[in-house]
Amino acid sequence: MAEVDPQLLDKLRTAAQAARHAADSVQAYAEQIAAGASAASGGTIDPFIFRLAIFALAVIVGYYVVWAVTPSLHTPLMSVTNAISSVIVVGALLSAGIDPSSGTAARVFGFFALTLASVNIFGGFLVTERMLSMFKKKG
Repeated sequence: MAEVDPQLLDKLRTAAQAARHAADSVQAYAEQIAAGASAASGGTIDPFIFRLAIFALAVIVGYYVVWAVTPSLHTPLMSVTNAISSVIVVGALLSAGIDPSSGTAARVFGFFALTLASVNIFGGFLVTERMLSMFKKKG
């Protein structure tokens, strides 16, 4: 076995202790910020803000997922997108078909979601068909 330089070990221990101290300090600051945010909001988070934050995160993650896809994976991604859109169609149909006395906003948004999801599904099938035709032999 090779001998390890004692000075190197001391430097590593010092660096590890400094990193541990920094991590403890960051955790303490995070706990203070969380306690302050909880006290400022009365211990609860507004559901609208919570849903808005989830939506914003979904948009960011979706953007990076879609733009990171290589062209060879486009067709499987379109298939998954079409499957997700079909679930959206079911929810949109349920929303558009509610009792008119409950309000018209849900029906309007349901119809709007149904229209957009249907266009997405149809367009996805067209793009997938066109991509698959590029791989067929001409003749």
